[in-house]
Amino acid sequence: MQDLFVQKSSPIHKSDARVKVLFTLCFVLVLNLTASHAWPAYILFWTLILSLVLLSRLPVGIVLKRSLLVIPFTLAAFPLIFTGPPPYSVLQITPAIQVPFSPEGFGRFASILIKSWISVQAAVLLTMTTRFPDLLLAFKQLKMPDQFVEIIGLMWRYLFVIREEASRMLRARASRSPVLSGKQHNGGTLLWRSKVTGGMAGSLLLRSLERSDRVYQAMQSRGYNGEPVGYAPGSLTQKDWVVLVLSLFLLTLLWVIGLLTGG
Repeated sequence: MQDLFVQKSSPIHKSDARVKVLFTLCFVLVLNLTASHAWPAYILFWTLILSLVLLSRLPVGIVLKRSLLVIPFTLAAFPLIFTGPPPYSVLQITPAIQVPFSPEGFGRFASILIKSWISVQAAVLLTMTTRFPDLLLAFKQLKMPDQFVEIIGLMWRYLFVIREEASRMLRARASRSPVLSGKQHNGGTLLWRSKVTGGMAGSLLLRSLERSDRVYQAMQSRGYNGEPVGYAPGSLTQKDWVVLVLSLFLLTLLWVIGLLTGG
């Protein structure tokens, strides 16, 4: 696990974090409000994100790879292909096997998949061009609840604590279970490895709770009160407002195109 931020010198990196957060939220909202089957609008939304990625000088391959995380979650909409509204068509796999499916349901599933995929790309772009402390400051400056911002901050930092504890346990297991000659894995049978993995998961939970409690006590002893260090709200510049207004206008234009081309 590593920090998602990628240091580059680009106009996107230098933009105010509040502008990027507002643009990302509005982008995801407008995209998901776009009508189904609005394929030209989807292409324009994706082109906009891809243009911003290129402007940010980020590796396109990494952005696309990270956005694939959404695919397992969109599989929840896969039954729409077979349970969508009529009329139904028949997919003949073999002469004896015929599967009925709904073209309308398939279109809805494809729309959900594309919308989710592009939305995740927008989120990936935000996290790769904005430092995590700047994101927390932007959330606070946008008047999000303090408890919400604090939970996000602590959750992200404790993920690294859990990773460190898990790495220690994996190294300890590897040192006590060497791979024997002629075997492809260490340890005993599959049942034995399952029991060991279950025990490690329970031990990881306990050790992580203890470690997180010590970390939080150390933070409190150093004056932590839920506020980011150096928190100093500032106003947006005229340039930031211009960029934000133009971005919202462009998103509105894409939404109108979606209305005209959607089903």
